[in-house]
Amino acid sequence: MKSRPPSARSLLGDKLKVKITEVYKGNFSVYGLRKLWAGLKREGTDFARCTTSRLMADLGIRGVRRGKTYVTTIISDELQERPKDFVKRVFAAPSPNRLWVADFERREAISNLAVMKGHRPRSVAADC
Repeated sequence: MKSRPPSARSLLGDKLKVKITEVYKGNFSVYGLRKLWAGLKREGTDFARCTTSRLMADLGIRGVRRGKTYVTTIISDELQERPKDFVKRVFAAPSPNRLWVADFERREAISNLAVMKGHRPRSVAADC
């Protein structure tokens, strides 16, 4: 048990947590750190951005992340039996730095795609 009274930082943090929760819920619970901090400043509650970040973490508040979502179509099961290796590959090296694994890829280069019309090489005279 704590025998000392709560610190000024924790008392201020408790008041600010209430304000942060109000602004967060008032904006459909989608604001992240940047917008929540700006919203608090707009309402007259001006304090450090790192304080907002710390109190948001204490409250478990996170902004909505928009962007690319990943859809997995295969759910791996670690208990499921793996397919048999009919090629008899061995990925064990007899000693350190002795295993070589390579992946070959064929690329063809097409040269002379661009033909410059009306271009003549010029000689450059330099003063020596």
